[in-house]
Amino acid sequence: MQQIILASASPRRESLLKQIGLDFKVIPSCVEEVVDQDLEPREAVVKLADMKARSVSCRYPSAIVLGADTAVCCEGKVLGKPADMNEARMMLEFLSGRTHQVVTGVALRQESRKLAAGEAVSTIVRFRHLTEEEIAGYIATGEPLDKAGAYGIQGFGALLVAEINGCYFNVVGLPLSRLPEMFREFGVKLLCRRPITASP
Repeated sequence: MQQIILASASPRRESLLKQIGLDFKVIPSCVEEVVDQDLEPREAVVKLADMKARSVSCRYPSAIVLGADTAVCCEGKVLGKPADMNEARMMLEFLSGRTHQVVTGVALRQESRKLAAGEAVSTIVRFRHLTEEEIAGYIATGEPLDKAGAYGIQGFGALLVAEINGCYFNVVGLPLSRLPEMFREFGVKLLCRRPITASP
């Protein structure tokens, strides 16, 4: 059986992979999460996701390593994770009442077979018009600091969102619907790993 490694410390990505019943190990990469502003956002997140996967796959060449990176794009600006509460506030003020794009890059690598795959998935999200009190209240939850664009749609951040067009899981951090096809290229069938028994 192929060993699968998630090259990420993100508890949200770990939770999503557990949700689909994947047997995997978590080994976070040592790559600094800095989006290359000179690249088009989709290209930048795939590049960073691949760098994360590569940093782990070189140590575990026989494993299939999954790397991912998410960025929020709005009116030509690319937003990563805020450095502090003040930057989180500025990001939320900027996104308030606006429509933005959440772009997640996903990369798979298996060094022993010289296999590599990567792609980006985009989801459109529109924020409500937020009051200063709401922004302050959301920041006080502590959610914004480790999330691209300073919000997490799976938590209190759901209260900020007016509309979403595209993959919800992509906004959380991993476009699950793309994984079966990507893993199939590596010889892994996500829905055919074990017999599926109907509930009585």
